[in-house]
Amino acid sequence: MGGDGRRGSGLNTDALAVRAASVARTLAHPRVAALANRLRQHVPCEAVPTADSRLAAVAAVLRVVREPELLFIKRADAAHDPWSGHVAFPGGRVEARDSSLEATAIRETFEELALDLTHGHMLGQLDDLAPRSRSLPPIIVRPFVAVVAPDVTFVASREVASMFWVPVSQLEHADAKTGHVMQVNGVTARFPAYRIDAHIVWGLTERIVRQLLLFLEL
Repeated sequence: MGGDGRRGSGLNTDALAVRAASVARTLAHPRVAALANRLRQHVPCEAVPTADSRLAAVAAVLRVVREPELLFIKRADAAHDPWSGHVAFPGGRVEARDSSLEATAIRETFEELALDLTHGHMLGQLDDLAPRSRSLPPIIVRPFVAVVAPDVTFVASREVASMFWVPVSQLEHADAKTGHVMQVNGVTARFPAYRIDAHIVWGLTERIVRQLLLFLEL
């Protein structure tokens, strides 16, 4: 997670005004407006860290083209990374320079994708999550939900193999739900998952998607 410290949006004043108007239209979409209202009323469950806990934050980023779409990244393959090659949300571990976990999510999204969430709108926070497997690091992940203009572009860092948008309606369809089978400490285990074309979303990311879809229910 981490990054290369890139800064600057490259947008002039007129472009920023156009971007702000586009974000305002996104916020006016009925499903996004309902999501924003539900998140305003939500009191998120925040985990109490232990001495061993590491803190991290991710951003579940939405845009509206014809309908709301959710941004995913595929992490690059990397040795010693327990989430190597996984489908995930942009994000990473807190750093000393971060004023909050929301700031962590914003910084990591910019470092991984050159996507500046401060030009969008942060809708709110979901419940904290932690891995259920003892083989994974003792990390607490705080998910934030943001919206951006539909025409945002990306410059992927070396930590990101690819990125793609998925319509929320595709995730809500019964055919998207599947299972992911793998070996955990020598035992075969099956985990809830979503199938998105050739990608499998499982683990912490699946649990975040499940949370988010509850807030998006019609």
